Amino acid sequence: MKSLIVYCSSHGTTEKVVGLLSEHLAGEVVSVDLKRDKTTIDLHDYEAVIIGGSIHAGMIQRRIKKFIQTHHDELLEKELGLFLVCMREGELAVEQFNNAYPQDLRKNSVALGLFGGEFLVSEMNFFERQVVKKVDGITADQSKLDMNAIMEFASRFNHLKMNV
Repeated sequence: MKSLIVYCSSHGTTEKVVGLLSEHLAGEVVSVDLKRDKTTIDLHDYEAVIIGGSIHAGMIQRRIKKFIQTHHDELLEKELGLFLVCMREGELAVEQFNNAYPQDLRKNSVALGLFGGEFLVSEMNFFERQVVKKVDGITADQSKLDMNAIMEFASRFNHLKMNV
């Protein structure tokens, strides 16, 4: 089974997660960063699609939203996985996830993942550093990636591939 991972990475955390997923997913995996890669994506080339992004100022990246709007009906026909990288936990993280992805896509997904996140202050611009400092009191790099959640997501996808 050929899988596509579509994502946006602002400071490198989502890209790091995509790298981990790519290493642990069975079969051929192609990843496309919508922020950096200027390529046309034909979903007919893939049996499975994973979409991932991160939360900035409470919202997922605009390019992820646009990709979902453009390919919504096709995505409903695919084996689908959705993940989110965010520093919030518990109910707030679930709320951000639910706001990031439409309900019908969430219901149609074989794997959903909340992977924690990172504040990479060293990678942020002046404005971003000021916001993170004011809102969260963070002034240095901080990582709360959930490796178990990432591996569980990959395991669910691999189980799906073995049953195809």
